[in-house]
Amino acid sequence: MPRMTMIEAIRSAIDVSMGRDDNVVVFGEDVGYFGGVFRCTAGLQQKYGKSRCFDAPISELGIVGTAIGMAAYGLRPCVEVQFADYVYPAYDQIVSEAARLRYRSNGQFTCPIVIRMPTGGGIFGGQTHSQSPEALFTHVSGLKVVVPSSPYDAKGLLISAIEDPDPVIFLEPKRLYNGPFDGHHDRPVTAWSKHPMSETPEGHYTVPLGKAEVRRQGKAVTVLAYGTMVYVAKAAAEDTGIDAEVIDLRTLLPLDLDTIVASVKKTGRCVVVHEATLTSGFGAELAALVQEHCFYHLEAPVIRVTGWDTPYPHAQEWDYFPGPRRVGEALAEVMEG
Repeated sequence: MPRMTMIEAIRSAIDVSMGRDDNVVVFGEDVGYFGGVFRCTAGLQQKYGKSRCFDAPISELGIVGTAIGMAAYGLRPCVEVQFADYVYPAYDQIVSEAARLRYRSNGQFTCPIVIRMPTGGGIFGGQTHSQSPEALFTHVSGLKVVVPSSPYDAKGLLISAIEDPDPVIFLEPKRLYNGPFDGHHDRPVTAWSKHPMSETPEGHYTVPLGKAEVRRQGKAVTVLAYGTMVYVAKAAAEDTGIDAEVIDLRTLLPLDLDTIVASVKKTGRCVVVHEATLTSGFGAELAALVQEHCFYHLEAPVIRVTGWDTPYPHAQEWDYFPGPRRVGEALAEVMEG
């Protein structure tokens, strides 16, 4: 089976989808002629033409608003917002139009759009290229929210998202584009070519939305993570020697609550890890759900390890980034509870 980077897997997913369905169109800032700032759409304009893969003006509101109109007329737009930090001008269109169209029309119209955007830090992007806004979308009924952690999942989840009849926010952890990252920034990087999760079929396949995956079996404590934090959590478990079970959520909405509950009932402890800021982050929802569904099985309070309640810093990146040291400290603390 061929090995792909996450960039190549995303490109392959879009390519396969465009080849199977003429209604799939791709546009956004620099995605056509240049092939995207991270090259995720490279070659697609040459292959499918300027009517199906084209550049848009620097207007996120315009990109998403146009995609919603296209979707209402039967197309399946897969649009790119160049960085998740830039999505805020489009937020009104996402919340007030895309997420509501099915309900407002009593099912006469749906909004089958995918909004792709690179998310997270770890690349020295500072406060304007490192944000993780997933909680702004998980709070909106009518949206699905996806965060892949590997090339295999990225391709399968993106194809599922494109084929879904409703709007999907597809958040791509940019620190994982070229290889897995466990938070040990002072060590040599690992390429996807050396990781088993880079094995990605060339053709069509799907990974179902709403299904988590246990990435590391364990009996002592459950760690809930997604995106880059999956590898950080696994590294923390190995570094500390604590027998942690690491769950990769993959899809935040719909959430695979059954897998979470089964694990926490087994371990009796839970640590939630995400890169976004602490207050009102998605980890708060996860902690509340664990408390609600696993209260009588918990041996210790749920602990969250997250970014700080500050803008992402231009300096001291690794003091902000939730690395394996901080996650390891949380694992040790929850075991003492």
